[in-house]
Amino acid sequence: MSESRFSACLSVVLAHEGGFVDHPRDPGGATKYGITRATLGEALGRPASRADVKSLDLRQAEAIYRERYWLPLQADHLPVGLDLAVFDYCVNSGQRRAVTGLQRAVGVPPDGLIGPRTLAGARAADRRAAIRSLCAGRLAFLRGLKEWPVFGRGWRRRVSEVESRAIADAERSVQVAFTGPPR
Repeated sequence: MSESRFSACLSVVLAHEGGFVDHPRDPGGATKYGITRATLGEALGRPASRADVKSLDLRQAEAIYRERYWLPLQADHLPVGLDLAVFDYCVNSGQRRAVTGLQRAVGVPPDGLIGPRTLAGARAADRRAAIRSLCAGRLAFLRGLKEWPVFGRGWRRRVSEVESRAIADAERSVQVAFTGPPR
Protein backbone atom coordinates (compact mmCIF):
# COMPACT_ATOMS: atom_id res chain seq x y z
CA MET A 1 0.00 0.00 0.00
CA SER A 2 1.13 3.49 -0.72
CA GLU A 3 0.98 4.73 2.85
CA SER A 4 1.96 8.23 1.75
CA ARG A 5 -0.97 8.47 -0.71
CA PHE A 6 -3.41 7.10 1.86
CA SER A 7 -2.13 9.61 4.44
CA ALA A 8 -2.23 12.51 1.96
CA CYS A 9 -5.77 11.68 0.85
CA LEU A 10 -6.96 11.06 4.39
CA SER A 11 -5.65 14.45 5.49
CA VAL A 12 -7.85 16.10 2.83
CA VAL A 13 -10.89 14.09 3.97
CA LEU A 14 -10.27 14.92 7.62
CA ALA A 15 -9.88 18.63 6.85
CA HIS A 16 -13.49 18.53 5.66
CA GLU A 17 -14.87 16.10 8.21
CA GLY A 18 -13.52 17.63 11.42
CA GLY A 19 -14.39 16.55 14.94
CA PHE A 20 -17.62 15.53 16.64
CA VAL A 21 -20.82 16.80 15.01
CA ASP A 22 -24.46 15.91 15.59
CA HIS A 23 -26.46 18.19 13.30
CA PRO A 24 -30.22 17.51 13.55
CA ARG A 25 -30.65 17.75 9.74
CA ASP A 26 -27.80 15.35 8.94
CA PRO A 27 -29.26 11.92 8.14
CA GLY A 28 -25.95 10.34 9.26
CA GLY A 29 -26.56 11.56 12.79
CA ALA A 30 -23.67 11.82 15.21
CA THR A 31 -20.27 11.69 13.49
CA LYS A 32 -16.65 12.19 14.42
CA TYR A 33 -13.91 12.53 11.81
CA GLY A 34 -16.72 11.75 9.36
CA ILE A 35 -17.38 8.32 10.89
CA THR A 36 -21.10 7.84 11.54
CA ARG A 37 -22.66 5.77 14.31
CA ALA A 38 -23.67 3.16 11.75
CA THR A 39 -20.16 2.87 10.31
CA LEU A 40 -18.58 2.77 13.74
CA GLY A 41 -21.07 0.11 14.81
CA GLU A 42 -20.12 -2.03 11.78
CA ALA A 43 -16.44 -1.62 12.65
CA LEU A 44 -17.08 -2.49 16.32
CA GLY A 45 -19.33 -5.42 15.50
CA ARG A 46 -22.10 -4.03 17.71
CA PRO A 47 -24.40 -1.01 17.74
CA ALA A 48 -22.43 2.16 18.48
CA SER A 49 -23.76 4.74 20.90
CA ARG A 50 -23.43 8.50 20.62
CA ALA A 51 -20.82 8.21 23.41
CA ASP A 52 -18.87 5.66 21.33
CA VAL A 53 -18.78 8.16 18.46
CA LYS A 54 -17.67 10.97 20.76
CA SER A 55 -14.83 8.85 22.16
CA LEU A 56 -13.57 7.70 18.72
CA ASP A 57 -9.89 8.56 18.41
CA LEU A 58 -7.99 9.49 15.28
CA ARG A 59 -6.09 6.19 15.16
CA GLN A 60 -9.39 4.25 15.13
CA ALA A 61 -10.81 6.57 12.46
CA GLU A 62 -7.72 6.05 10.27
CA ALA A 63 -8.11 2.26 10.56
CA ILE A 64 -11.79 2.48 9.60
CA TYR A 65 -11.01 4.68 6.61
CA ARG A 66 -8.26 2.33 5.45
CA GLU A 67 -10.25 -0.90 5.87
CA ARG A 68 -13.74 0.25 4.88
CA TYR A 69 -13.03 2.86 2.21
CA TRP A 70 -9.45 2.95 0.85
CA LEU A 71 -8.82 -0.78 0.44
CA PRO A 72 -12.25 -1.70 -1.06
CA LEU A 73 -11.75 1.10 -3.61
CA GLN A 74 -8.36 -0.40 -4.51
CA ALA A 75 -7.21 3.19 -4.24
CA ASP A 76 -3.54 2.13 -4.19
CA HIS A 77 -4.03 1.00 -7.78
CA LEU A 78 -5.76 4.16 -8.99
CA PRO A 79 -3.79 6.97 -10.59
CA VAL A 80 -2.75 9.82 -8.30
CA GLY A 81 -5.51 12.40 -8.16
CA LEU A 82 -8.27 9.98 -9.05
CA ASP A 83 -7.48 8.16 -5.81
CA LEU A 84 -8.30 11.29 -3.80
CA ALA A 85 -11.39 12.25 -5.81
CA VAL A 86 -13.02 8.82 -5.55
CA PHE A 87 -11.95 8.27 -1.91
CA ASP A 88 -13.50 11.55 -0.76
CA TYR A 89 -16.65 10.86 -2.82
CA CYS A 90 -16.92 7.41 -1.23
CA VAL A 91 -16.57 8.82 2.29
CA ASN A 92 -19.18 11.49 1.62
CA SER A 93 -21.73 9.58 -0.47
CA GLY A 94 -21.05 5.84 -0.35
CA GLN A 95 -18.89 3.34 -2.14
CA ARG A 96 -21.27 2.21 -4.88
CA ARG A 97 -22.14 5.76 -5.91
CA ALA A 98 -18.45 6.79 -5.92
CA VAL A 99 -17.39 3.76 -7.94
CA THR A 100 -20.15 4.13 -10.55
CA GLY A 101 -19.22 7.82 -10.80
CA LEU A 102 -15.60 6.87 -11.39
CA GLN A 103 -16.60 4.30 -13.97
CA ARG A 104 -18.68 6.85 -15.89
CA ALA A 105 -15.85 9.37 -15.69
CA VAL A 106 -13.32 6.93 -17.19
CA GLY A 107 -15.68 5.42 -19.80
CA VAL A 108 -16.24 2.00 -18.21
CA PRO A 109 -19.73 0.47 -18.01
CA PRO A 110 -20.90 1.22 -14.45
CA ASP A 111 -21.41 -1.83 -12.27
CA GLY A 112 -20.30 -0.38 -8.92
CA LEU A 113 -17.35 -2.77 -8.59
CA ILE A 114 -13.67 -1.90 -8.87
CA GLY A 115 -12.06 -4.57 -11.01
CA PRO A 116 -9.53 -4.89 -13.82
CA ARG A 117 -11.66 -2.99 -16.37
CA THR A 118 -12.21 -0.05 -14.03
CA LEU A 119 -8.54 0.09 -13.06
CA ALA A 120 -7.46 -0.11 -16.71
CA GLY A 121 -9.97 2.60 -17.65
CA ALA A 122 -8.71 4.81 -14.84
CA ARG A 123 -5.08 4.35 -15.93
CA ALA A 124 -5.93 5.09 -19.58
CA ALA A 125 -8.12 8.13 -18.90
CA ASP A 126 -7.09 11.75 -19.12
CA ARG A 127 -6.82 12.30 -15.37
CA ARG A 128 -7.76 15.97 -15.37
CA ALA A 129 -10.88 15.29 -17.46
CA ALA A 130 -11.80 12.23 -15.38
CA ILE A 131 -11.44 14.14 -12.09
CA ARG A 132 -13.54 17.01 -13.41
CA SER A 133 -16.21 14.61 -14.67
CA LEU A 134 -16.26 12.65 -11.41
CA CYS A 135 -16.60 15.83 -9.35
CA ALA A 136 -19.29 17.27 -11.65
CA GLY A 137 -21.32 14.07 -11.28
CA ARG A 138 -20.81 14.14 -7.53
CA LEU A 139 -22.02 17.72 -7.30
CA ALA A 140 -25.07 16.94 -9.47
CA PHE A 141 -25.99 14.11 -7.10
CA LEU A 142 -25.56 16.33 -4.02
CA ARG A 143 -27.68 19.10 -5.55
CA GLY A 144 -30.55 16.62 -5.81
CA LEU A 145 -30.58 15.83 -2.10
CA LYS A 146 -33.26 17.37 0.11
CA GLU A 147 -30.47 18.49 2.50
CA TRP A 148 -28.87 20.67 -0.22
CA PRO A 149 -30.39 23.91 1.16
CA VAL A 150 -28.79 23.20 4.55
CA PHE A 151 -25.43 21.71 3.55
CA GLY A 152 -25.06 22.69 -0.13
CA ARG A 153 -22.65 25.56 0.33
CA GLY A 154 -20.23 23.39 2.30
CA TRP A 155 -20.62 20.45 -0.07
CA ARG A 156 -19.94 22.68 -3.08
CA ARG A 157 -16.81 24.06 -1.41
CA ARG A 158 -15.64 20.57 -0.45
CA VAL A 159 -16.08 19.15 -3.96
CA SER A 160 -14.34 22.19 -5.47
CA GLU A 161 -11.41 21.91 -3.08
CA VAL A 162 -11.08 18.16 -3.61
CA GLU A 163 -11.22 18.64 -7.38
CA SER A 164 -8.50 21.31 -7.29
CA ARG A 165 -6.26 19.25 -5.01
CA ALA A 166 -6.80 16.05 -7.02
CA ILE A 167 -5.87 17.80 -10.28
CA ALA A 168 -2.81 19.40 -8.69
CA ASP A 169 -1.71 16.01 -7.30
CA ALA A 170 -2.25 14.36 -10.69
CA GLU A 171 -0.27 17.03 -12.53
CA ARG A 172 2.54 16.88 -9.99
CA SER A 173 2.77 13.08 -10.31
CA VAL A 174 2.90 13.31 -14.11
CA GLN A 175 5.70 15.89 -13.91
CA VAL A 176 7.68 13.68 -11.52
CA ALA A 177 7.16 10.65 -13.76
CA PHE A 178 8.20 12.64 -16.84
CA THR A 179 11.26 14.33 -15.37
CA GLY A 180 12.21 11.60 -12.92
CA PRO A 181 12.91 11.98 -9.23
CA PRO A 182 14.85 15.01 -7.99
CA ARG A 183 18.63 14.59 -8.04
